[in-house]
Amino acid sequence: MAHKYAEIWMEGGSPLAVHTAALAAAVGARLPGWRVRHAMRYGEPAVAAVLSELRAQGVRRVRVLPLYPQYSTTTTASVEDAVAAARGELHIETLHDYHVDPGWVAAVAGSIRAHWQAHGRGERLLLSFHGIPQRLVQAGDPYAAQCEASAAAIAAALGLAREEIVLTFQSRFGREAWLQPYTQQTLEALARDGVREVDVACPGFAVDCLETLEEIALQNAAAFRTAGGQALRYIPCLNAEPAHADALAALARAAEGWA
Repeated sequence: MAHKYAEIWMEGGSPLAVHTAALAAAVGARLPGWRVRHAMRYGEPAVAAVLSELRAQGVRRVRVLPLYPQYSTTTTASVEDAVAAARGELHIETLHDYHVDPGWVAAVAGSIRAHWQAHGRGERLLLSFHGIPQRLVQAGDPYAAQCEASAAAIAAALGLAREEIVLTFQSRFGREAWLQPYTQQTLEALARDGVREVDVACPGFAVDCLETLEEIALQNAAAFRTAGGQALRYIPCLNAEPAHADALAALARAAEGWA
């Protein structure tokens, strides 16, 4: 893991920490009168510490926007559990998902379109989402359906038919079956079928991190070339781009969707 992080480390620290802090600052700049703080489920600043800081500042009402566009019991629900354990007397409202929010969809589509304008368009556009065990979906987790809905909305915003986008799932570990098709296997199959250039975006990730910069842009790109492909062009996450900050600030102000 140290070697993997060394390949993507930024001057200010890990990409996840740097980009998340920058995104929080950008959203905060769009919400005058609000205190906007970022917190990590597994890392620093921790959820409990940030909530404690807000209580000490006299805050009594908090809106929690998990940076997972698609809801899953493995992600959003784990944030809700962490917040519930540390909430104290705070009144908490949580946004469960924003997987087809028009502002977010427009931001993702805009980033893809801008990448095409700058670098040209590959033969395929692949959207890679983080995987979860298949058994969770079979038990009722809505994550897979929300990933599909996101892909369809992004395709429509780009003026594409849904069939023109390849949807896959990455970051599988362990021996049990996870959501399929798997990203790396799909990329290798595309290369064997004669596809030479593929564009890959990861719209389930709010900011770039190990899973996007190392797993996709380096590891999967190498696997694609080894299987016969020429170029995997990774389209960066939205990070602190203005359109992303605009979309999240609008969600924070919204009257609907909070519980």
